[in-house]
Amino acid sequence: MNTFKKSFRELVRYPSAIIGLVSIGFLLVVSVYALATIPYSEATRLWRGGEDVWYQNPKYAAPAWMNYFSDVKKPVSFAVSTRDESMTKTVETAAQGTSTITILHSFDYTYDEFPQEMILYFDGTYQDKLPFVSVAWIMPSGERVRIADLAVDRDLTFRISQDQKLMKRLHTEDVLPALFIEPKSESTVPVKGTYQLEITAVTFEANSDVNVEFVLHGTLYGAAGTDQYRRDLMLPLLWGTPIALAFGLLAALGTSLLTMIIAAIGSWYGGWVDELIQRITEINLVLPFLAILIMVGTFYSRSIWVILGVTVLLSIFSGAIKTYRAVFMQSKVSPYIEAARAYGTTDRRIIFSYLIPRMIPLLIPALVSSVPAFVFLEASLAVLGLGDPVLPTWGKIIENAFAEGALYRGLYYWVLEPAALLMLTGLGFAMLGFALDRIFNPRLRDV
Repeated sequence: MNTFKKSFRELVRYPSAIIGLVSIGFLLVVSVYALATIPYSEATRLWRGGEDVWYQNPKYAAPAWMNYFSDVKKPVSFAVSTRDESMTKTVETAAQGTSTITILHSFDYTYDEFPQEMILYFDGTYQDKLPFVSVAWIMPSGERVRIADLAVDRDLTFRISQDQKLMKRLHTEDVLPALFIEPKSESTVPVKGTYQLEITAVTFEANSDVNVEFVLHGTLYGAAGTDQYRRDLMLPLLWGTPIALAFGLLAALGTSLLTMIIAAIGSWYGGWVDELIQRITEINLVLPFLAILIMVGTFYSRSIWVILGVTVLLSIFSGAIKTYRAVFMQSKVSPYIEAARAYGTTDRRIIFSYLIPRMIPLLIPALVSSVPAFVFLEASLAVLGLGDPVLPTWGKIIENAFAEGALYRGLYYWVLEPAALLMLTGLGFAMLGFALDRIFNPRLRDV
């Protein structure tokens, strides 16, 4: 414990270590938050869901915070419903089971552009007689526009911009601008102010009811934006963090430990054991690492666990075996090893209790520094279309962005958000590994 405290005090002396620890700590907090708030089954369901799951979101919407950096304020999407009481609903019951339901929602519109779409989702509850609703739109000036009069079935979707009757009533095929510009006005920008949606429903049976959900699709949405399937990109950004860290840490830990153990065994036993390990290493060094992973992902499986296993298998016999072997060959003839052999210590004990612990100062910095490489590897495979099809990851975001031509459309957020997290991961582990290297290898301190 004292050694750990001493090492930690020495570690925080380096600004690079503090930056690395803060970056890694942030990623760990995000990972814990993602795992605690979004269960795995829910994350995969949402990621694989279509417009039936993400119907409230607009397509290709940039993050809402972009309004802070633009003079032209773009509309931010929102959804309200009578079920969660975000819309005001009052019921007046009359004779013979007839009821009048009034649903109101007021909102401030302070944007310089028109929304993409406004949709009403009706949910009617009845036995024989359908409820009847009237929809009205009230502008900031008090101007009242009749939107629609219709009977409501158990499930009805009404897209305001596509209603032919409303187009004829407003004498235009572009309905949404007409609803945000005062009549007879020559302005081409929306009128800012408080708008009100008023829905009056009449039911003709006892226990009949009408619920409404109002969705306004703007050009901005949430903290991360959306993709071509209306999916909230915050989901893969959050869940991609624990996946990336788990892949990187498991690959780095498995590779480093197994490489060290194999190098120690070969160095200690020598002979044909060492020769076999060295020949396997030399063959593995000339194999096309990425090409083999691509073949595995194409012809066998794109599961992240299969890719992880193949990555570790191909990375064990790397050039690090020769580095470790050189150190082990020196330690093998040390006096304390000769003393242990004189006391009859077993080969297994010498390898795991005397040789390998001497390599810990080299192992820890190398392990930490190798994590970003494996994180980038998983993201690279996903960008090539070989990522796990089930899991939402950073690489899948970038792959979807390139497939949809996000950069040509000016949707830079789609690429920059996962790229920023990848760079943060690389920066954090690289700077921490650099500081650890200076601590465990004192000769580097004066370099």
